Amino acid sequence: MFRIGEFSKLGKVTVKTMHHYDEVGLLEPAFVDPVNGYRYYTVEQLGRLAKIVALRGIGFALPDVAALLDGRDVDQLLERRRAELADERLMLDHRLHSLNRYINEQGSNLMLYQPIVKTLKACTVFSYDTVIAEYSDLMKLIPEVGERVAKANPGLECTPDDYCFTCYLDEEHRDHDIHVEICQSVVQPGVDADGIVFKQLPETQAISVTHLGGYDGLGEAYAALAKAVEDGGWKPAGPAREWYIDGIWNKDDVADWKTEIQAPVVKG
Repeated sequence: MFRIGEFSKLGKVTVKTMHHYDEVGLLEPAFVDPVNGYRYYTVEQLGRLAKIVALRGIGFALPDVAALLDGRDVDQLLERRRAELADERLMLDHRLHSLNRYINEQGSNLMLYQPIVKTLKACTVFSYDTVIAEYSDLMKLIPEVGERVAKANPGLECTPDDYCFTCYLDEEHRDHDIHVEICQSVVQPGVDADGIVFKQLPETQAISVTHLGGYDGLGEAYAALAKAVEDGGWKPAGPAREWYIDGIWNKDDVADWKTEIQAPVVKG
């Protein structure tokens, strides 16, 4: 048997951490000397400690580590962590792209965004007005809404340009509980169902800019858009639309994601 110091050295875990694992019932000593209180561990327990270290390194919380070691909810816990790590990797890709872009733009006077005035044609859309917990939920929700519409309206066709956009309806920026409207243009109206409604959008003028890259850089695009609206003597005529032309669903490289932001306007 090994005293706790020797055991911690073999397992490459501090004694303080070993005490904590004991307190939470994750790895208790095989024997505690009743006279001096020394804690002893067996060589077999090194295997359990190695699994704990590995699972902690993957990012599992201690309660989940305990459940995995006990064989509880294994598939569910592993799949959830895999999804979390995929989201974290995507976020890091966004940050790396933003950093590279910032580095490349240093000392450059080139216009990153070229606002244009365009006419948004009248169109029929199906619309879903809801509140999402986080922005990352949006990319999962959009295809789900499409599936629900298709189920209620077999044969319904989207327009060739695949005009799918989102409007943010809160009066201020929110990090959580975000009020959004998801719209998709279709060839003809269908049957309203499950909170999804069909409506006609009128023709309107808009100022638009195209953003390439991750969504964390959209603030710069909005700044360019706001300046163009002000400089041109325009007034907003409705919430801005984020049209997701290319994204994670068809482009592997974040740098290739394309979003067009359209601000409906009227002359002031």
